[in-house]
Amino acid sequence: MTSSSQKPSLAIGVVGHGFMGKAHALAWRVVDQVFSLPVHPELAVIAGRDKVRARVAATELGFREATDDWRHLVARDDIDVVDICTPVSLHAAIAEAALAAGKHVLCEKPLAMNRAEATALALAASEARRRGKLAMVGYNYRRVPALQLARRFCLDGRIGELRHARARYLQDWLSDADAPWSWRLDVAEAGAGALADLGSHLIDLVHHITGRRLVEVHGSVQTFVDARPAAPGSDNAGNKHVRVTVDDACAFIGRSGDGLLATFEVTRCAIGRKNQLLLELDGTKGSIAFNLERLNELQLYDGSGPSDARGFRTIVVTEPAHPYLSGWWPPGHTLGWDDTFVHQARDFVLAASDGQPCAPDFTDGLYVQAVIEAIQTSAAEGGWQRIDEPARAQERTRHGRDSRRVRSVEAGR
Repeated sequence: MTSSSQKPSLAIGVVGHGFMGKAHALAWRVVDQVFSLPVHPELAVIAGRDKVRARVAATELGFREATDDWRHLVARDDIDVVDICTPVSLHAAIAEAALAAGKHVLCEKPLAMNRAEATALALAASEARRRGKLAMVGYNYRRVPALQLARRFCLDGRIGELRHARARYLQDWLSDADAPWSWRLDVAEAGAGALADLGSHLIDLVHHITGRRLVEVHGSVQTFVDARPAAPGSDNAGNKHVRVTVDDACAFIGRSGDGLLATFEVTRCAIGRKNQLLLELDGTKGSIAFNLERLNELQLYDGSGPSDARGFRTIVVTEPAHPYLSGWWPPGHTLGWDDTFVHQARDFVLAASDGQPCAPDFTDGLYVQAVIEAIQTSAAEGGWQRIDEPARAQERTRHGRDSRRVRSVEAGR
């Protein structure tokens, strides 16, 4: 194997060094040790709002340099990739500047604050694509091997024609009314609450795994606690309580153009549920079930066998033939949540190095934003809301399979 020092480098600049910035940095650091890549990702510069904290993050995470000005990072000629891990309110400005500067861009989800911002970003990404630059949204749950296997089963017709999709994402960090306020509870920085933060993952996953897009939705949102204590040391520390301006929970139903009925629930107030993502898909021949708390497993029900032998069986997704697993450990040695970011980095590097597209792109991010906006409208005005189909760079075939050559993730090749 060629050593990292002998390979061309891909200089990575990460904006944001909080929870998500740390997850991305870890992935960039180890991806070339897990998979055989044509280029070596190099942790070049990390940007944060505070210079001292950014320098500390650079030391801890392995970056060469730190800055408190993301514009400086974007403008540098020696940066190849701009990885955006900031509050949502900054996504559009940073992504647009990075694309204009000729960088590849990886942007955390949701792509933007609203559909208008996402539309502008999708257009900018389309222009950048013609110049050979990649723009991708960081929906890491696409990279769970078991969910990639679920996608294969769905698109190959293993469970027949799809009828139902049920998706839930439950957390409990806001169950306590005294849980402190954070930027995620500010509509000016987050755009929306559980709907955007958690619901965006589910909207993207149902689209990715089934190949179907929702065409109409009906939803409701709720905020259980409308003001929370200011966090110690925060900009709001002088206030006893800070107003919550986003939703704590959301429930909605949706339909695709060809009859798939989908139900969704997201909340940050399901006490006892730390980070539970559940997905079930029912077809005419069988069903699939997945639980993120057991992320190395996929349950499959095959309805074609004799009735006295039917039942869900558990597939332990750790074999080399399973998606991504050929680069990891011997069968039975399980992976974790952080490894999904390694898989994301792998797909991004391979696509960027050979000039090929890689999903989810900014048009996929725009679709999710359109669904979120339709749910917000339904919650405010009532009734079903149609989702106007966002413009796509190229037509896709039936069931959402891309007619372009898209980087395969099926077996980690």
